[in-house]
Amino acid sequence: MNSLSSRLLISVSVLLLIFFGATIAVLDRAFTEAGEQSRRDILDGHLVALLAAAEPDDTGNLVMPDRLREPRFGRIGSGLYAELRDENSEVLWRSRSALGLEIPGGIVPELGNHLFGREALEDGTPLLTLSLAVDWEIDESLSRTYVFKVAESLDGFNAQVAGFRGQLFGWFAAVALTMLLAFSMLLRSLMKPLRQIESEITEIEEGHRVSLSAAFPTELTGVARNMNLLIDSERARSDRYRYTLDNLAHSLKTPLAAMRALLNEKQREGFGERFNEQIDRMDEIVRYQLRKPAASVADNLVLQPVPVEKEVRRLIDGLRKVYHDKQPEFEVRIDRGMQFRGDTGDFLELAGNLLDNACKWCERKVRISVVPSVGSRAIASGMVLTVADDGPGIPEDAAAALLQRGMRLDEATPGHGIGLAVVKDIAKSYGGHLSIGKSDLGGAEFMVSIPPVSTVRAEG
Repeated sequence: MNSLSSRLLISVSVLLLIFFGATIAVLDRAFTEAGEQSRRDILDGHLVALLAAAEPDDTGNLVMPDRLREPRFGRIGSGLYAELRDENSEVLWRSRSALGLEIPGGIVPELGNHLFGREALEDGTPLLTLSLAVDWEIDESLSRTYVFKVAESLDGFNAQVAGFRGQLFGWFAAVALTMLLAFSMLLRSLMKPLRQIESEITEIEEGHRVSLSAAFPTELTGVARNMNLLIDSERARSDRYRYTLDNLAHSLKTPLAAMRALLNEKQREGFGERFNEQIDRMDEIVRYQLRKPAASVADNLVLQPVPVEKEVRRLIDGLRKVYHDKQPEFEVRIDRGMQFRGDTGDFLELAGNLLDNACKWCERKVRISVVPSVGSRAIASGMVLTVADDGPGIPEDAAAALLQRGMRLDEATPGHGIGLAVVKDIAKSYGGHLSIGKSDLGGAEFMVSIPPVSTVRAEG
């Protein structure tokens, strides 16, 4: 039952069984009732014929002729019987067809009333009977009560009903099998796009394809599109994880170099505290960088709101300690209640790398601003993050090169040349981009534009 086709076929089979079963029951009942009504009409006609044939004799008793117009009454074992009884239920006359048989007396009807009934002979043969009680006027002063009764064997009728039922079951079974065969062929054709998706996903897993094709029915177009979005997202995520490990290796170089230098000064005062500080820094770097590759993919499929101002204040407090010798002045411009829809670590990477870069190159001032970027059909607003400084700035011809991993403007300045590349990659993963310009403070200005959530999904 793991197969969708099997489930559909079984479901359709059950529905056909219920539908055809109900249809057979209705048709069987209609045929049976119509047949019984026909038999009753025939018996009523025979009873009228008996009434017409009855005549009183010279003694005033009612007698029947030797031959009746219906030949079955005169043929033994014909299945059609008739009799005449008096008011005391004594049999006065019985048709030749009932020779050797005892027709049940049954219930005596009221005068003038037709009474149909189902009775049986001594051998169990079922009968349909019709009785009529009449008050026969012999002369003006004399009348007698007589009961006319006709009966017909139901063996032939029951055989007809059984044959009709057999035909119903046979024909409906043939129709059901034909419909199931046609449905299975139709289902095979309808399931072909799903098998194509399965085949293409297998090819993607084996590396023979990069994405699903677009030749799918309308109902599966969205599935294929979302699957391609997921594949592209996971491919980009894999690249980011690779870059994260690269970032980790580069980030550990600085504290390792510092520890190597401290080992040469281990006899000086404060060595242990400074050495432990570098170890703690390495531990934080490892935990932060490895958190993203180890995180569950499902945790990142839902965009969580990140309080921008709170995280920026935390970053600034940390940078004040790192650059305590330079003591940069921070100017913060953040809209009240501003939120970033995404991973907290991604926002810290964006803002942290840009702020660290600004602190490294500024003379005195660093400015950060975060404002929303709202789309016309946005589920949640985007973000425009701008960081500027009053440092020497960046030449226009060098801006593009700085966005490449490992590129640095000044090799003499500490760093690894991957901070801006990380910012660019994270912005791109959210459908945004990083631009470099000149700040009104005199130095460089970095602007990260993240579009609204709906736009990100549409561009996929």
